[in-house]
Amino acid sequence: MTSTADILAYIPSPPQGVWSIGPIPLRAYALFIIVGIVVAAVWGDRRWVARGGEKGTVLDIAIWAVPFGLIGGRLYHVATDWSTYFGEGGNPVDALKIWQGGLGIWGAVLFGGIGAWIGCRQRGVPLPALGDAVAPGILLAQAIGRIGNYFNQELYGRETTVPWGLEIFERVNADGRLDQLAGTSTGVVEKVVHPTFLYELVWNLLIVVLLVWVDRRYRIGHGRLFALYVAGYCMGRLFVELLRDDYATHIAGIRINVFTSIIVFIGAVIYFLAAKKGREAPEELQPKHPREPVATAVAATGSSATGGSEGAPDAGPAGPAESGGTEAGKTDS
Repeated sequence: MTSTADILAYIPSPPQGVWSIGPIPLRAYALFIIVGIVVAAVWGDRRWVARGGEKGTVLDIAIWAVPFGLIGGRLYHVATDWSTYFGEGGNPVDALKIWQGGLGIWGAVLFGGIGAWIGCRQRGVPLPALGDAVAPGILLAQAIGRIGNYFNQELYGRETTVPWGLEIFERVNADGRLDQLAGTSTGVVEKVVHPTFLYELVWNLLIVVLLVWVDRRYRIGHGRLFALYVAGYCMGRLFVELLRDDYATHIAGIRINVFTSIIVFIGAVIYFLAAKKGREAPEELQPKHPREPVATAVAATGSSATGGSEGAPDAGPAGPAESGGTEAGKTDS
């Protein structure tokens, strides 16, 4: 190992990634994931309104998309790194510990898309148009999430001597045992590596800017901006994967995420070229299944339970937090 004093110009890792507030652990990884989700949902909703949609629609659909995305991201990670949890020396219970890091973006996008499809069916809005509205925000959320990888000292590349190399510290817990995830730095540098999480973060931000510019300049729609996001991300991820040498599942000696990046990139390009040109008209984005006001729903439930006939009071416009009413539930499939 190399002492910190022996290294003059490298990027230091944080001394720790977990802080305790009484009995409650505050994890940087989880914090940045949450911040990213909030940013994506809020910005996506504003973009949806700017394209002619109803305010609050993206937040309604996020209620479905976010949990599906988290589950899908974890499933992909565990499936492509199964030996860590189910192989020799592994603990299957650790597969459930999402707070320790490990979310595969491919699974998150796939399952998040399924959740979004369910939400779009409930509200009666087109899924491709929604994807175009949220695409820049999703990629910005991914960039924010990479900061969590920095605190976890994970997703880094091969050892290097470049000036911007990242120092990986030895971390120990309160008992003095090695604990790279939840421990505190001893000041000893184990190695200096390519900060591939930082490369991906910067790349994601560049693609976010590109997506916003293309959307304003060419006014594309029908899911083509989302396809451009996917293709752009895959290009950067392929480069990052080629720099990493941490443990991963390989096929024919090649990291599985390299194959995934190439296959998904090709699929995104084909969709971008084949999809309908132009952009949806604002009236196409209006929900076919409006929200049912809370007060009306509660009153209707009470009336049904008591056999009363008194009408529900006028509750006014529904708030953005409500997700689907009676009619919306009928179209869920």
